[in-house]
Amino acid sequence: MIRIVLDTNQFVSALLKPGSIPDRIVQMVREGHVLLLMSDAICDEIFRVLAYPKIRKRITASDADLQNLAQLLRTVAIITPDIIILPQLAADPDDTKFLGCALEGRADFIVSGDHHLTDLDMYRGIRVVTPADFIQIITG
Repeated sequence: MIRIVLDTNQFVSALLKPGSIPDRIVQMVREGHVLLLMSDAICDEIFRVLAYPKIRKRITASDADLQNLAQLLRTVAIITPDIIILPQLAADPDDTKFLGCALEGRADFIVSGDHHLTDLDMYRGIRVVTPADFIQIITG
């Protein structure tokens, strides 16, 4: 099964834009077509970003729905131990957590809309792709 790490912006986009490409990818995870890899640091960042007032006011989901999402993510994802220490990504040190998770979980892809990650193209044998590229690769 294809193993992926999704950048935080993909979860936010999926919630803000039902039917969007990020939403399609999250749906693929829910349906078991791809295996999601996450770490505690990634989970924390997702829910921290979702709580930003400018984002929270645009999400129609209730707080209970977001809590359910948190539980769902933890049940469908493999949570990596977050113990690997990597040199920080110079362009955006905060994005290093996605690289570590991908390495620990033996990911096939990191899916991101963040150019700090997509500019890498490949990281230690793991392809870094945009959501549109990922869908095109998977659905071929």
